[in-house]
Amino acid sequence: MQAEATEAEPTPVSIAVAPNGGRRTKADHPALPMTPDELARTASECLAAGACMIHIHVRNDEGRHLLDADAYRQASAAIRQAVGERLVVQITSETMGFYRPEEQMAVVRETNPEAVSLALRELVPDEASEPAFAEFMRWIQRERIAPQFILYAPEEAIRLAALLKRGVVPFDSVPVLYALGRYTVAQTSSPSDLLPYIGPGMPAFPHWMVCAFGRREAACVTAAGLLGGHVRVGFENNLDLPDGARAETNADLVDRAAQALRTCGMRLADADMLRQAWKSCLS
Repeated sequence: MQAEATEAEPTPVSIAVAPNGGRRTKADHPALPMTPDELARTASECLAAGACMIHIHVRNDEGRHLLDADAYRQASAAIRQAVGERLVVQITSETMGFYRPEEQMAVVRETNPEAVSLALRELVPDEASEPAFAEFMRWIQRERIAPQFILYAPEEAIRLAALLKRGVVPFDSVPVLYALGRYTVAQTSSPSDLLPYIGPGMPAFPHWMVCAFGRREAACVTAAGLLGGHVRVGFENNLDLPDGARAETNADLVDRAAQALRTCGMRLADADMLRQAWKSCLS
């Protein structure tokens, strides 16, 4: 009697939360976290809802985007006190129009975080910037910091693959985040926005994540999970539930994504699973 074939268990999906970003304030949503204590409370809520990573921005006294090692250390310490090691804590190096590449790289060096997001178009905008960026990436490799590259267009994925091949980025591969849309007025992403990143002839990154803009966020990240990717949700990119109602907290968005993925038969990753997946990707 022939044995029935068994289907391979799908890879657990990592859910990251991006709870604040660098542009929105409490005028956009009163529950948007801006202080270390607020970030810590949000981290606890999102962990309970299914997140395994938190992507944080910090602000100055006027609420503006800030790249500052002390502010990052304070926020990270508050989060760690609240959740221990049960969330990967990722800082951003994004400029938001305020910082130069050398300042972005300097704050990462001063903070020495567990993980950092790197916008390729900001940190290495041209060929002349490659040597300094290559040295920075070698330092990241030595310090065992987990880099995740933000890619805003399929062309950037092709460029990142070329930088990997030439050794400017000194890893065999790196985790990436496909941002399905830009920070523009009324930007609403669609699941079909993912297709150009993963179509025939495109670079294949072993660990890829998706974030999306607007109320179709849940549909976009569910599609990503079903296609082998991982997901990021949160007030940085979207304030609304799939039915158009305003989410009360970031945890509501995490919960909706978690429910959708579980309904589709997917398992959720915890922080240690994400750390191991990134370690394997970067080795």
